[in-house]
Amino acid sequence: HVLGFFPRNAICFPLIAALIVGGMISDDRTNGTSAIYFSRPINRIDYTAMKYATVATILSLLILGTLFIYYLANILFLGEGWAYLLDTLPLFLAATFAGVLLVITYSSIGLALSSVSRGRFFPAISLLGLFLGTKLLAFLIYQLFDQSILYLLSPYDSIAHVGQVIIGTTPTYDHPWTWSLVSIIIMNVISLYVLANRVSTMEVTRE
Repeated sequence: HVLGFFPRNAICFPLIAALIVGGMISDDRTNGTSAIYFSRPINRIDYTAMKYATVATILSLLILGTLFIYYLANILFLGEGWAYLLDTLPLFLAATFAGVLLVITYSSIGLALSSVSRGRFFPAISLLGLFLGTKLLAFLIYQLFDQSILYLLSPYDSIAHVGQVIIGTTPTYDHPWTWSLVSIIIMNVISLYVLANRVSTMEVTRE
């Protein structure tokens, strides 16, 4: 549900993420400041945390919320009993963990791209280009040379690879899953570094 349905998960999730992060920080950079109305001054850590929490919450409702509804519907409407619940609960928890990885990675990369731009168009297009472009490139290379190594550049496929191992299904990638895990960590570290660096150049004030 979280990673396997194409094109919904491979296209719709990145598309929605692009729409969410498009002007999340870039609009503030256009004005050189962030006008946030609170009872106390807002520092850069508060500002970044609130932006991150906003994006992550929306994506969580979309990805994890639909996963929970899907799982609950199977139990309620198909008349499954406790045996089904006990058998499938580990799979549900594993899918939830994979979904959390997806939310964190999409939020980090999306906000990093939004922080380097002053417009809404560039972050959204860049995010789509990164997610779909790397996946398409890796797919073509795999078809031509039967090598899956370039899937390490694709955030979606790296998470899918780790998710397959966590859930216990047969991996569809040739390279070790630990490489995909390292790739996810590197993507998030670089994205958070870029985000923190760009936000540090902004004047965050109270109005």
